[in-house]
Amino acid sequence: MRISRRSVFALPLSILSVAGRASASEAVRIVVRKAARRLELFAGDALVRRFAIALGPQPLGTKRRRGDGATPEGDYYVTHRNPRSQYHLSLGLSYPSIVDAKLGLARGLITRDEHRAIVEAIENGERPPQNTRLGGDIFLHGGGTESDWTLGCVAVANAHMDLLFASVPKGAPVRIVP
Repeated sequence: MRISRRSVFALPLSILSVAGRASASEAVRIVVRKAARRLELFAGDALVRRFAIALGPQPLGTKRRRGDGATPEGDYYVTHRNPRSQYHLSLGLSYPSIVDAKLGLARGLITRDEHRAIVEAIENGERPPQNTRLGGDIFLHGGGTESDWTLGCVAVANAHMDLLFASVPKGAPVRIVP
């Protein structure tokens, strides 16, 4: 499905009607393609929109630790919505995931207790701990796409963030691929 400029303000309703699912969080999903610098918004299996993105200063490879400037790769979900973001609007992501925690534990970056806390949060659909050596506070936010400028987040144009913020519910899946 392709949405014209005229129907751009109907985007949230279009997503929900195309999806035809019980809940919006099951229907709406995001795929971030880092190498292509593209975010894709889906309603069910239908591609609704594509947006240009900016990443951190280390766009190749996945996030390994706090402060590395890399954007994580893997399967996440929207943990919370921030209408007072420093970067227009933002959607918090569930980084670190269980996979990230397993790798962090194996590399000695986190303790068994931190690993357990991350796993428990993810299994309960909550926001995982953000203050470990794996890093945290990974968001999809506004601020523009002129260059790779974030600290590891995914940035889009503010107008595109308006649409995403209105359309993507808490719990929606987000897949970040190389």
